[in-house]
Formats: sequence, C-alpha cells, structure tokens
Amino acid sequence: MSRLGDLIRTERVRQKMTPKQVAKKCGVSESFILAVEAGTRIIADDQARRILKTIGLREQTEADFTLDDIAATVDLQTVQPAMVKKPAAPKAEKVASTEETPAEGVAGSVWLDALSSVLKRVPVLNAVMKPVDHRLLPILNGRIEGANPEKVFYFLAPDDSMRGFRIHSGDVALVVPAQSPIDGAVMLVEYGAHRALRKIKKLDNFQVLLQSYDREYNAETLALSDVNFLGRCVRLEINL
Repeated sequence: MSRLGDLIRTERVRQKMTPKQVAKKCGVSESFILAVEAGTRIIADDQARRILKTIGLREQTEADFTLDDIAATVDLQTVQPAMVKKPAAPKAEKVASTEETPAEGVAGSVWLDALSSVLKRVPVLNAVMKPVDHRLLPILNGRIEGANPEKVFYFLAPDDSMRGFRIHSGDVALVVPAQSPIDGAVMLVEYGAHRALRKIKKLDNFQVLLQSYDREYNAETLALSDVNFLGRCVRLEINL
C-alpha cells in the first residue's frame, strides 16, 4: 500500500465511510478508490486533494500542512514502507452519521503521526538567517540527503552574484551541514560582513578560493581561518 493509499484508507475507516460512499462523492468508481488505497493506481494531485477533502480533512491542519502539501508529497515513490510503522487500527467511535462535517477535523487523527515520520518541514532562510517560507521534504532512513533532518535548511539566494553558476536571485538551495571546505562544491559561507553562496576551490591547507559570477567572474583568495563554512548546497529550486 502506498502512503497516500494508507492515509486514505485509514481516514475513511475512521470516518465510518465505505469505498462506495467515497467513490460516489468523488464521482469515481468504487474500484478506482480501492486501487488508490492499494497503491496500484497513481493519481494526480487534484484527485488526491478531492478524496482527502471528501473523507473530512480540512484545507489547513493544526500541524500547518495543507492538502496541497499532503497530496504532492505523501505518496513518495522513494519512501520505503519499512521506514514507518503502519498506523494502528483506530478505536471504534460513536458516530451519529457518516456525513460528518470537514470542520470536525483532523486533530489527533492517526494520519498526522504517519506523516510526521516521513516528512520534515524544512525552513527557507534569508540572508540574515530568518525563516521566510518552508518546504516539505521526505525523510529516508532517518536522514535528509544523508544529514540530520534538524540540521538541514534552504537558503534563499539574495542576489545574482552566482548566476554564472546557474543560481539566480530568488532561487532556494538546500544546505546540509559541512564545516570544512569541499573542493568544487557550492557552499554557504560567512566571511567578513558577508554571508553568501560561493563555489569553493581549495588552494592548499591554508587558503581557499571563493568564486562568484555575476556579470563577470570574480574570485577572492582567503585564509581558511577567515571563512566560516555553514554547509554544502546539494539541491537547487529555481524561481521561474
């Protein structure tokens, strides 16, 4: 069963709804819903959102996940089922009607614990290291890109000083911890009064070249002791 299918089935059962009831409300066949729950059918984000809303999930949850976040990320092809224990079967509840209002909500719902085991709300930080946004990323074997999920963050490129390296103002780079220079890598560094993304070239054991490229190539040679390496950029999301 896929993560999305597991989520749908668990919440459907919790809401005392049959696959046929969900299918009728969504305008699809019962076999369609069963295939989604079994993980044998891949569906579009808008279809996932419609099903999730039908079974009673609010647009915004108390954990600050939106249905867009859930639909776009919960059915991750790379997530291994063994990573997360399957949610326990919900205890029986007295329900007056299967037509519960969505506002009754998801507080305490079992799907929230399942999501928190495989997804991490990663902050997007600006040049002064203040959060301005977030992204949801999958946790694989307890790590994100091989790093502690609590230590990773996105950095919002403040200018076009790296556009020669295909990083433009407004793009966001995923940064994982690294306290020493990595030759050839783009890293987030602090030096002097600057905090910026720079491409690294190690010169020797004592000096490093910090490379940028706006309208023309620029390189600064600095002593290693004068540079604070905050992390390595492993992924880039461009701003179209």
